[in-house]
Amino acid sequence: MTSGLTKTLGYLAKTENEAAVQLLITALDAPDRAIAQSSLRALLQRRSVAGHREIIHRLHSFDEGWRGIVAEYPARMSQALRDAVLDADPQVCANGCQAILRFREYDLIPTLVKAAENLSDSQSSLVAKTLLELCGLLYEELASPRDTQKRRDPQFDRRNATAALQDSLQRFAHHKRSEIIECFLLLAGRENAALMQILSDPMHPSFVPVAQMLTHGTHPGLIRLVLGHLDNAQTPTALLSVIAHRCDRRFVEQLLRRIGHTPTASARSNLKRIESIAWLKNGYALLDELDDAAQYGAVQMVIATRMKQADAYKMIEHLAHHGKPGGRRAAAAALTKFPGAEASQLTLELLKDSDPQVQAAALRQLRQRGIPGALPTLLAMVDSQHLVVRQAARESLAEFSFSRYLHAFDMLEPNVARSTGLLVKRIDIQTLSILRQELQSSSGKRRMRAVDIARIIEVVPQIEETLIELLASPDHLVRASTAAALGDSSTPAALSALNEACHDSSLIVQEAALGALGEIARRAQAPASQPPASQSEAPTDETLS
Repeated sequence: MTSGLTKTLGYLAKTENEAAVQLLITALDAPDRAIAQSSLRALLQRRSVAGHREIIHRLHSFDEGWRGIVAEYPARMSQALRDAVLDADPQVCANGCQAILRFREYDLIPTLVKAAENLSDSQSSLVAKTLLELCGLLYEELASPRDTQKRRDPQFDRRNATAALQDSLQRFAHHKRSEIIECFLLLAGRENAALMQILSDPMHPSFVPVAQMLTHGTHPGLIRLVLGHLDNAQTPTALLSVIAHRCDRRFVEQLLRRIGHTPTASARSNLKRIESIAWLKNGYALLDELDDAAQYGAVQMVIATRMKQADAYKMIEHLAHHGKPGGRRAAAAALTKFPGAEASQLTLELLKDSDPQVQAAALRQLRQRGIPGALPTLLAMVDSQHLVVRQAARESLAEFSFSRYLHAFDMLEPNVARSTGLLVKRIDIQTLSILRQELQSSSGKRRMRAVDIARIIEVVPQIEETLIELLASPDHLVRASTAAALGDSSTPAALSALNEACHDSSLIVQEAALGALGEIARRAQAPASQPPASQSEAPTDETLS
């Protein structure tokens, strides 16, 4: 294109003479593409509604390159786009709607609302669809991090759009446009006063369509709006009804994930107002499809609601038998809410579950349920290969603590002291550390008692190092007791310490050391025999009473 023509088109873009507009429109059809394209830019640069209207009228015939050029000048096109939406020509209206979406002309939402309400206009359905898509785009901007390069604040557009949509809701009985309902719900936000008023008033003209949209709408924004009220202390009953009645998988999954392992206080309060759950009424097909986290949340939801206990138990029982690991864990823990023989039997069955967490949850309930044979079962589980099971068993046998045993030791008969001590050693993992502390006590009586206990519960080899240190005690009785105890060990360190104790200044210490060495020698020469009967009888609740 020559420099002269370039100057001419530049002049036509800036001159105030309106005749330039018609000339540029004619040039859009020039066979030279460069001229036609430059004419398009010139028209877009002019603030001429007539020129912009012509561009909108032709928009469907533009290729992607030309449409990209039009998209560079969105602010200049607003009035032409308003006119296009209201145009009787279907193609012009379609072009305008397409451009509004491409330019994201949120300022035109009120215009689209009015046009969508005009049921006599054959284009109103297309306009309503465009309105919904445009509000969806605005919702995405609101839900995304703010683009600081954009001078326009999407919250400003939201306020303007919401005001127009709220006004339209008052006329819903006339236009019955569900798209307007959905747009309002997408943009209103959880704290919107108009929305709360509608949901709190069943006689409001928009109450039924709003409730239906919240119950059946699939847009992520609608789901988020409903779930956002789960933690709201002032949630209307209508929204809780929506939560209880929605059965679509996407909603249910997001609901249960939001409830999570530990519902908030507000969520528990709201769930307590729900008496039934629709997606559990016709079997457990949906429940079975959920993943671990969602099944766990399902249990939390059920036990928080006011649904019939029998129905709640059936769901818990189903998950206990057929759920994924997360569901079975939650079901096992939830059994504490259900008394009775049936739940007790299920608890026993869960002790055989392949998941250690499930076993542990069942173990913790055995004694509180008064299940016969609970104590022997718990004692057997103390030796489980799974840490969580061992911990659960020990928690349930908390009265078999070494501290309590130590306090009662002097009052126990020898056979009871032995059997109980052997039990405590298996149950309380603090046994050896507390015993070492007793051996280091400043009281000779406590040290000697600790030595006696070490022999009775057969832990001398484990605390041998501490015992050897006691051979230096100034109390000869402590030294003698310790030397005798070291006879229960046969390590090189024990033998060396005993040989040295044979030269102790106290005769009774020497005798004790010699006796211990003799005992070690006899064990070494004796044929292999049955292991010592260190296993005790099954404990009872009175063992340490």
